Amino acid sequence: MRPLLLGAALALALSASPAFAATIEVTIDKLVFSPASVQAKVGDTIEWTNKDILAHTATVKGGWDVTIPAKSKGKVTLKSAGAVDYFCRFHPNMKGHVEVTP
Repeated sequence: MRPLLLGAALALALSASPAFAATIEVTIDKLVFSPASVQAKVGDTIEWTNKDILAHTATVKGGWDVTIPAKSKGKVTLKSAGAVDYFCRFHPNMKGHVEVTP
């Protein structure tokens, strides 16, 4: 009977714990962020996978600046709520948008 009670207690504890942060995946291919617009929560991580043979950045003016080498990945953990537009410093026509909720 005790293992059953322990299992029930564990299940209850897990269901009451806060949600885990998510990783939002964005692909860079042919000088395009895809998806170009994402929704996230504070604490989530955005991870960019660069499939191009060129380096890129994900840059927010006055905010984060992530360098993503060719054929590699880069990431940032979101610290505050709000909407931000980002771009590649090397290729300013590359643009993305993140909507971050609390």
